[in-house]
Amino acid sequence: METGKTGALVSLSSVPLIMTLGNSMLIPILPSLADKLQVSSFQISLIITVYSLVAIVLIPIAGYLSDRFGRKKVMIPSLILAGAGGAICGMASFFSGNGYNLIIWGRILQGIGAAGAAPIVLPLVGDMFKEESDISAGLGIIETANTFGKVLSPILGSLLAIISWYAPFYAIPVLCLISILLVGLLVKVPKSDDSKTTLKFPQFWKSIRELFKEKGRWLTAVFAIGGICMFVVFSALFYLSNLLEDQYGIKGVYKGCLLAIPLAALCLASYITGKIIGENKPLMKWITLGSLVLLSGALFICGWMNPSSLLLLLLLLSLAGIGVGAALPSMDALITEGIEKEQRGSITSIYSSMRFIGVAAGPPAASVLMDISSRSLFYSVSCTGVLAALLALIAIRPGKQKSIA
Repeated sequence: METGKTGALVSLSSVPLIMTLGNSMLIPILPSLADKLQVSSFQISLIITVYSLVAIVLIPIAGYLSDRFGRKKVMIPSLILAGAGGAICGMASFFSGNGYNLIIWGRILQGIGAAGAAPIVLPLVGDMFKEESDISAGLGIIETANTFGKVLSPILGSLLAIISWYAPFYAIPVLCLISILLVGLLVKVPKSDDSKTTLKFPQFWKSIRELFKEKGRWLTAVFAIGGICMFVVFSALFYLSNLLEDQYGIKGVYKGCLLAIPLAALCLASYITGKIIGENKPLMKWITLGSLVLLSGALFICGWMNPSSLLLLLLLLSLAGIGVGAALPSMDALITEGIEKEQRGSITSIYSSMRFIGVAAGPPAASVLMDISSRSLFYSVSCTGVLAALLALIAIRPGKQKSIA
């Protein structure tokens, strides 16, 4: 990896890490939060969903703005907004009558901030490095930071909830401040040709349409696979969080540690995959295909066996986590290395929007399917994994995808 950029990469890694913490650390406390706020399971799932829905709409706009005006000029104000949204959610503790509504508004603001923060990281890594192997390794570290946030979040959320139910919300502005300082001080955005970064919107939109005419087949597949992976992760987490409390009576930090087990498998798989894929695009495709088959198989077995053993369930969900963890760095690398620099922010932002769609859909879908049966949940998410595997097999053709620096 190029010398002198390790600190910048670590600083950028803090953004997806902290954005993930700001969302996923609420997962383990959702059941108790529903009791505290006296709302239904579906209503409490909307705390995750509204955050993601706002981000879905605004991420493409943030991507265009980052291409037009610069990555840091979008990222840092967005981190400030995300922190402010967390603080507003925490203020719900002062309004017992309508605390839930205030949390929803705070999460909307937090989603606006998230739209302009985490998705900008991927194109910025692509901007920082010249060698494709360095880009792949850097994206692997970014994806590992993202997944490590998912590992840490249930434990941290459970620990903070010991203090109070609203403490996880107040942690968000503190974490955002840390990321703002790191990015502001250590990340230096490479200078670019002004003629490539000042496209007016009509010309920009024309270039995007031409890009999709040329590369729409595999781009659409990558978008869909990213969304499906996040749908599976958040469906499984919502299910497991409720199961641990309702069936096993497990709460607090112990519950957070159990939730972290399949996420730790996901994190480790992301790190290893980022290290080994390098510039090898055919390898990226086959790793993605194999990992999605593993994901689908593990979830199908969960539905078929309907395991009464918590240990077996955690093992199967960990295998599914490995499948997701191995697929994501390959998708990140394919989409970042295959797009020209002046369009990279916009295209990766659409990819991030698709991932947020998965995040948004996961908890409410799991809530509805769980009311039918756990088998319905696992068979449904397994089918989405099969769909993702078919897309990887049919639509991703590395020989026809030339990477463009």
